[in-house]
Amino acid sequence: MELFIKIICCLLAGCGAGLGTGFAGMSAAVVITPILVTFLGMPAYSAIGIALASDVLASGVSAYTYHKNKNIDIKNGIVMMLIILLFTLIGSTAASHVSNSAMGGTSVFMTTLMGIKFIVKPVNTTKEAMNSVSPKKRLVMSVIFGMLIGFVCGFVGAGGGMMMLMVLTSVLGYELKTAVGTSVFIMTFTAFTGAASHFIIDDKSPDLLILALCVMFTFIFARIGAVIANKVSSKTLNRATGIILVLLGAAVIGIGSL
Repeated sequence: MELFIKIICCLLAGCGAGLGTGFAGMSAAVVITPILVTFLGMPAYSAIGIALASDVLASGVSAYTYHKNKNIDIKNGIVMMLIILLFTLIGSTAASHVSNSAMGGTSVFMTTLMGIKFIVKPVNTTKEAMNSVSPKKRLVMSVIFGMLIGFVCGFVGAGGGMMMLMVLTSVLGYELKTAVGTSVFIMTFTAFTGAASHFIIDDKSPDLLILALCVMFTFIFARIGAVIANKVSSKTLNRATGIILVLLGAAVIGIGSL
């Protein structure tokens, strides 16, 4: 019975996290961590490590799918990624005295708010309009907002995927598919860095079964979500992204209240 519960919890966590990653570039940690902590009684630090490890392959396969469909900006993505990694470290240092409870709520709130935003006010930017922005301006903005995203992620502890999506669409004027593709590309490397540091620092070995199940299910559903997202129209993707984010935000809030 215990094994069955583990499989079901990992399946639900992987499904939500994978679809959120594939459709919206959301961090898997937002979904996986509260499920593992609430229903399997796992320590929060270990759960975050497993969630980040799941995020690596899920974001990687999503980024590959978006790249194959030419919906990714690698040049500016690399610049933003390096800045985010640096300022995440700075933010983490500054947040050494901040409670975990204060960190988690921000990410869930942001997820729900972004979902409502995509439903009420969808991103209608075209690739033509996106490409009209000068490369120099986009590079400078990538550096500036990479600093902000990195610091907030390090200080708050989560929400990087949602912040990137918000900045890429609302500030840098990215078309939605390119924004998601660039976001998951960046998260592939940031999640790997986070997962590696968690497993090195954590004095307890992770539950290998739960780790394997979460990685597998998140990978599968991220692939499904990314393939569908790249085939549908921008209008449909906006609605689907909004609905998924609102549902995941509500689900995480519900889990947290248990």
